[in-house]
Amino acid sequence: MAIINNDQTYIEKILQGNTNAFAFLVEKYKVMVFSLALKMLKNKEEAEEVSQDTFIKAYKNLSKFKGDSKFSTWLYKIAYRNCLDNLKKNKERYVVDTIDEVTIHKISSTEDILESISRKERAIVIKKCLNDLPEEERTLLWMFYFDELNLKEIMEITGLSSSNLKVKLHRARKRLVSVVEKNVEPELINHYGRK
Repeated sequence: MAIINNDQTYIEKILQGNTNAFAFLVEKYKVMVFSLALKMLKNKEEAEEVSQDTFIKAYKNLSKFKGDSKFSTWLYKIAYRNCLDNLKKNKERYVVDTIDEVTIHKISSTEDILESISRKERAIVIKKCLNDLPEEERTLLWMFYFDELNLKEIMEITGLSSSNLKVKLHRARKRLVSVVEKNVEPELINHYGRK
């Protein structure tokens, strides 16, 4: 007999009428949902609003959760869609840069620099540069590299096909390399050298 995970136990209690059991799920996932919203929206108040809306939608639609995926993935998907809706609604406030042409030399040169610095320093540099990317690319890279979601989970959250997701991740990574190339402090490049 399969062991029912903690989330499923609480979901069943909620569906049987114990509305207080939802507080457990909110407490468990509020940081995850808020972090995603803040990364995508870059605005604390809007992130809080989207987070609240995410939990309200999750509560109202809990009976639609079939358990085909983890509850956290299902909730992440709701949060992601809410963030996209918010961004579309407030489009004029968000400026999307055009994709810069990135030469193969620049990509390999920057990747060599990033490979040669410590993992901790690399994470700091990349997190800083991620903020300069458009929200979708920033979010996809964050989900893949920092939240360590697999491609299947990201496909489920975003609704993208496997090939579309791979293309978007490739483009996002390419643009990130371009941003790193432009924004990495000159001392860092001088210190670690160029090929």
